[in-house]
Amino acid sequence: MRIGLLGTGPWAKVAHAPALNEHEELDFTGVWGRRPEAARELAGAYGVRAYDDLDALLADVDAVAVALPPQVQGELAARAARAGCHLLLDKPLALTVEQGREVVAAAERSQVASVVFFTTRFQPEAEAWITEQERAGGWFTARAEWLGAVFSADDNPFAASPWRQEKGALWDVGPHALSVLLPVLGDVRQVSAAAHGPGDTVHLVLDHTGGASSTLTLSLTAPPAAAGTHVELRGTTGVTSLPEARQPAVPSLVRAADALVTAARTGRPHACDAAFALRVTEILEEAQELLSGAR
Repeated sequence: MRIGLLGTGPWAKVAHAPALNEHEELDFTGVWGRRPEAARELAGAYGVRAYDDLDALLADVDAVAVALPPQVQGELAARAARAGCHLLLDKPLALTVEQGREVVAAAERSQVASVVFFTTRFQPEAEAWITEQERAGGWFTARAEWLGAVFSADDNPFAASPWRQEKGALWDVGPHALSVLLPVLGDVRQVSAAAHGPGDTVHLVLDHTGGASSTLTLSLTAPPAAAGTHVELRGTTGVTSLPEARQPAVPSLVRAADALVTAARTGRPHACDAAFALRVTEILEEAQELLSGAR
């Protein structure tokens, strides 16, 4: 599968480009970026072509990996799907439900596969744990804490990201938490409550179709010593927690690319496809509306 990379920022450099380059079933074909000089630099590091014309890249590949801000990703992912390209996307899918729907509709019309890189879902230990808890069922409550120090630690490469500064933890780490909880507890019937905490911290209470409720605490401004991730489930089988992630981003992204290749080959949608990411976006938008009213 010939694949092109859209984006030249920190995440493209440290995760996407290395993963595409080392994947045995992908032919890393070229790079396009909003800054042509950055595209040339990144493409040169991997001996691939830098494209100034996005449409030319889309015509040369079977798939694209997108490492761009979500408001840009939504528009270009729909454009790539209309050109017949399979989609390896990042979270969040988009910053509005409307734009997310455009991506899903374009992918469905063109019958292209899509996989959205919810990092935790492509880590082996976490994937096995989620599958096991989904089968177990009987969950009563869940607690998810996704506490980052993007804005409180020194020299974090993502702290200068305008969309993270505007949207904060809800839209950055919220998708990760939801990607773990939804397959285990079921869809969200309602965002029952939402409240602001210190910095960009938000607290959510969710009502799930499986009968359980969950609480989420999300932050990018946690003190570095307090940063970390914890997910705990309590139910008829007892108490269990999400295992600590051991796999770095690049191998996890390689696994996401594996999933895209399989979905494209078989025609069977992956659990983390654009439609699932759209549902996550809908929940985030509902939470954002509650938070806006809470100020």
